[in-house]
Amino acid sequence: MSVFVDFPRISPFLWFSSNAEEAVDFYVGLFPNSSRTGIFRTPTADGSPGPALTVSFQLDGLQITAMNGGPGHPFTDAFSLVVQCADQAEIDRYWDALTADGGSPIACGWCRDRFGMHWQIVPQGLIDYISDPRGFQAMVQMIKMDIPAFERALNS
Repeated sequence: MSVFVDFPRISPFLWFSSNAEEAVDFYVGLFPNSSRTGIFRTPTADGSPGPALTVSFQLDGLQITAMNGGPGHPFTDAFSLVVQCADQAEIDRYWDALTADGGSPIACGWCRDRFGMHWQIVPQGLIDYISDPRGFQAMVQMIKMDIPAFERALNS
């Protein structure tokens, strides 16, 4: 695996305390069309490879770098990755995986995974749902996005 990849001009760079490699493995296993694209290990005093410093990966085509930067800079909901889902089954699958094992729901389709990363798991066409005041009111009452609840609200 190459240490360097051909990065786009702008791409996300995520600071993990010490579990970047574990997080990347989880993410690339969860999302289709995803893979590790490189890893840089800190050299040890004897010259052998040490722990991962950075791990580059593609997440469904988006190039991202994860770094083990140490504690002190936890993720906040000021930055999140949005996943647009084709149907309720896809919303449920991603939501369940991301909130499992120490992850947590937040509100309005936002959740936090066990690594502290924030996600928005939303239906494709969310703007169409919430452009109508009835759809918007339905959304602000949701934790996980619920397509049938949107449809009921818009048909009421």
